[in-house]
Amino acid sequence: MNDTITAVQGIEAGHHTDARRPTGCSVVLARAGAVGGVDVRGAAPGTRETDLLAPGNLVQTVHAVLLSGGSAWGLDAAAGVMRWLEERGIGLPVGNAPGQLVPIVPAAVLFDLQLGDARIRPGADAGYAACQNASAAAIAQGSIGAGAGATLGKMFGMAHAMKGGIGSAVVQLDGVRVGALIAVNALGDVIDPASGQPIAGARSAHDPLRLRGSAFAVLAGDKTQAMLAGRNTTIGVIATDAPLTKAQAQRLAGAGHDGLARAIRPVHTMSDGDTLFALGTGLTRQLDFNALCVMAAEAVQQACLNAVRAAPGLRLGDAWWPGAGDLQKQTPA
Repeated sequence: MNDTITAVQGIEAGHHTDARRPTGCSVVLARAGAVGGVDVRGAAPGTRETDLLAPGNLVQTVHAVLLSGGSAWGLDAAAGVMRWLEERGIGLPVGNAPGQLVPIVPAAVLFDLQLGDARIRPGADAGYAACQNASAAAIAQGSIGAGAGATLGKMFGMAHAMKGGIGSAVVQLDGVRVGALIAVNALGDVIDPASGQPIAGARSAHDPLRLRGSAFAVLAGDKTQAMLAGRNTTIGVIATDAPLTKAQAQRLAGAGHDGLARAIRPVHTMSDGDTLFALGTGLTRQLDFNALCVMAAEAVQQACLNAVRAAPGLRLGDAWWPGAGDLQKQTPA
């Protein structure tokens, strides 16, 4: 059973991971077009083509959304997605002559330059490769694509951080699906809402396999380590096969942030660029919009949990960032 974003009718997704260092990109395709929206809550975003998604603006249809590592450099990967779409005759017609077709590809990036050679980052070829790898099959999760270099739990420095990743989930109600693909590279911890306890995040200074609990520690008076803005960021795509207006797509993206707030603590910080896109393919029937919003938050929440649970630990030289599966104790120190 496909329990990822590609279970949504009209959606394909794929990854490209760079073999030279932990970085990559992920793409969500809507070949027939989808109504799009976006909601940016983090204070340090890196984005492309978000203004055109505003409900009052002209363009109505999105053909793909790119999620990429590489910080602002990673936005170059969107050019490869555009090239792949253009070769297949997919885009916004702006005339009748050759070359007068413009694929609409919004994008968001996360910061992973601290892992390995920062001069290696996703470019146009990486975006093209992610499209080549895209399909309607269940998409892989963990340390792959845009999640390859993701880390989390960095409030007390990278030495106490853990490995993040990319995860997906889908929620179904009355034949309508809402799915999410989320790359978790947060400053904060990932929390299991069922228990209220962190499952990955900042580790204890005394026991590297025990979680510190960032929010608990800050409230107890522990001093955080200053972080440059933008060195974190959780980015993702919500997709549904229900029909949406542009205003509804924007609101659905906003509802998805409820899922981030339940699964990441703290979230939307000055050092995060948290950005969620929403797509509606309109290939099934209408559903009460409030129900869609509940489904979006649930899918985002579960995708965040899946991202860290699927991500193995990472060693680079003497540095080690464990995955959630490496922990011996999953309660705060």
